[in-house]
Amino acid sequence: MPRRAALPPARRRAATPGAAVPVPAGLRAAAVLLCAALGAGPGRAQPTPFPRFPFQDPALPWHRRLDDLLGRLSPAELVLQVARGGAMGNGPAPPVPRLGIGPYNWNTECLRGDAEAPGWATAFPQALGLAAAFSPELVYRVANATATEVRAKHNDFAATGRYGDHTGLSCFSPVLNIMRHPLWGRNQETYGEDPFLSGELARSFVQGLQGQHPRYVKASAGCKHFSVHGGPENIPVSRLSFDAKVLERDWRTTFLPQFQACVRAGSYSFMCSYNRINGVPACANKKLLTDILRGEWGFEGYVVSDEGALELIMLGHHYTRTFLETAVASMNAGCNLELSYGMRNNVFMHIPQALAMGNITLQMLRDRVRPLFYTRMRLGEFDPPAMNPYSALDLSTVQSPEHRNLSLEAAVKSFVLLKNARGTLPLRARDLPGKHLAVVGPFADNPRVLFGDYAPVPEPRYIYTPRRGLETLPANVSFAAGCREPQCQQYSRAEVVGAAGAADVVVVCLGTGTDVETEAKDRRDLSLPGHQLELLQDAVEAAAGRPVILLLFNAGPLDMSWAQAHEGVGAILACFFPAQATGLAIARVLLAEVGANPAGRLPATWPAGMHQVPPMENYTMEGRTYRYYGQEAPLYPFGYGLSYTTFQYRDLVLSPTALPVCANLSVSVVLENTGQRDGEEVVQLYLRWEQSSVPVPRWQLVAFRRVAVPAGRETKLSFQVAAEQRAVWAQDWRLEPGTFTLFAGGQQPGQQTRVPSEVLSARFTVTGAARPLRGC
Repeated sequence: MPRRAALPPARRRAATPGAAVPVPAGLRAAAVLLCAALGAGPGRAQPTPFPRFPFQDPALPWHRRLDDLLGRLSPAELVLQVARGGAMGNGPAPPVPRLGIGPYNWNTECLRGDAEAPGWATAFPQALGLAAAFSPELVYRVANATATEVRAKHNDFAATGRYGDHTGLSCFSPVLNIMRHPLWGRNQETYGEDPFLSGELARSFVQGLQGQHPRYVKASAGCKHFSVHGGPENIPVSRLSFDAKVLERDWRTTFLPQFQACVRAGSYSFMCSYNRINGVPACANKKLLTDILRGEWGFEGYVVSDEGALELIMLGHHYTRTFLETAVASMNAGCNLELSYGMRNNVFMHIPQALAMGNITLQMLRDRVRPLFYTRMRLGEFDPPAMNPYSALDLSTVQSPEHRNLSLEAAVKSFVLLKNARGTLPLRARDLPGKHLAVVGPFADNPRVLFGDYAPVPEPRYIYTPRRGLETLPANVSFAAGCREPQCQQYSRAEVVGAAGAADVVVVCLGTGTDVETEAKDRRDLSLPGHQLELLQDAVEAAAGRPVILLLFNAGPLDMSWAQAHEGVGAILACFFPAQATGLAIARVLLAEVGANPAGRLPATWPAGMHQVPPMENYTMEGRTYRYYGQEAPLYPFGYGLSYTTFQYRDLVLSPTALPVCANLSVSVVLENTGQRDGEEVVQLYLRWEQSSVPVPRWQLVAFRRVAVPAGRETKLSFQVAAEQRAVWAQDWRLEPGTFTLFAGGQQPGQQTRVPSEVLSARFTVTGAARPLRGC
């Protein structure tokens, strides 16, 4: 359900182009002196010893500066600013030398590090793994570290006149599509299947990336892919021509809430998606880009097309007949910036003809350019560099020890313990000297397959594969790949059996990788690729009862029914794509080092088999995600994950137990660590509607918190469940009276695969007449 969270003052200012940020007395004089002393900063076309034009005067409010700048641009210059969004020769947005405006490249990827930019960068775990940590605070820190490196490298690029792809400060991140289908190739880029979890992590990512400075943005966020975009990529049809037919209720309750959270967080941009929505391409969809995004939500930033999406309105969807018609449809619908696939005579280059014909007005064109330059102003481009603390960031911050340690911490926190039979884990460090440990499988020592897509590239010396990480332990480590690549078409059984048969502990490393699931590549089923299951079975047989630990490197769920049921597999650890710190994180978690007791939770449901997987192209939510899953139990449910310790819940208190329709609910619960080890628990609160006038989820996550509790200690936790989270969609968001159940625990209620702790429940009633949410 959507949330109505108040924005911090800095974020409200960032989201309002017309707002003025207070400036200290004497700022104009200081700016003149700084400009004279330092010359131009990143992005300037030439040094300006003092503000030549009002738009360069930092003492003026933003709206006056924008009015001045836009009034000085000719129609031809305005067109180039919206037509040159990148990539591959379509960018950068060109300079305007007569005004001292430099080039700017909008095409930057920052999903979990400075991806695809020239040079090294710290690689943090893939987004789905970050979601498994259930920690908005961790996502905030990862995003902020990412922005630091993006800004530092941009400063260096601009100082040397480099404005190619991925050199700018405006990020096409985060990805907020719902993981609605287990076989979708881009599941790894998302925050999982739940709109509330995705929205909470989106808020943290946006605010972490953009920073908390009252005037300047460190790097600007862009939430994508908007909207109803969650497969297929290529199976059974192409994403480039797909029409997502969605019910209004599913659109509003599943595919939009996390994007609204992104607006409330202060994001500067959105990216419209490739697909059609009920027949209308997203990038030419006025209902989506104007009526909902700007009209209902109050968004004042810019919308950029996905790469080539405007061309595909004609070439893929056949929605228009010419690029001219496409330019008119998309710009009038609400698209500000075209990200073309290397074209020079691209769609928005036909705007001059549309202006001449009266199909697009000059005022409309200025309105579309306005948030582009507002974003650049808030990034500091037109102020003296010394005013902006982010201008001082340099390459010494890239791959800093702090960022490398954060990458390791994030990887540790992302791991989900799916099985731990007979206390297989943790291993005891004191038992390792003299022991033989075999690490086998195609993911055991292949750095390339550990990162996932949209990955930054760190220096090789900072990359730890499982083998390299386990070699830091005081044991004799042997290695056998069995197969060299994830597809595992050529398999050496003798190699695996030899290593596993001689070991005291066997660590099997299996999964998918971008060879199997990625952008433009869906999976056909849930199976382990190629001979990987055979490899696991051979390793278990060769181990002959000795411990076998299965590490999984994947995003979309895999069929683990054999491994879950077979007693020869002692433990299963879902690692996702942990990136550069993979091996170090694995070593820490296997030994339960301080802070490394696994506490990740699955951000998506793992089906029990293909019989539970619905058709990819069907966009009804029925039978999809934990909210609508159906009666048959999955293999692993959303929110599931084991620990090396145990927890107990008690004293669930709701206040008040009867509340008016617009009131919020206060919740408290006591959590006790009843085990022998310190650990972290993800406390999860779910809401169930007992009566509703319209279809609703069977229950809905409404709060969560990752909390550390020492062994033998307890803590009392308090939550607020906003009235908004009880809202239902009935042609509008409405609050209804009735009875509701609130569940609190370390998992969903009523699960077949479950953790040892109980789930508490309590009921409350809502009184009064039903009313629109906006009326509260």
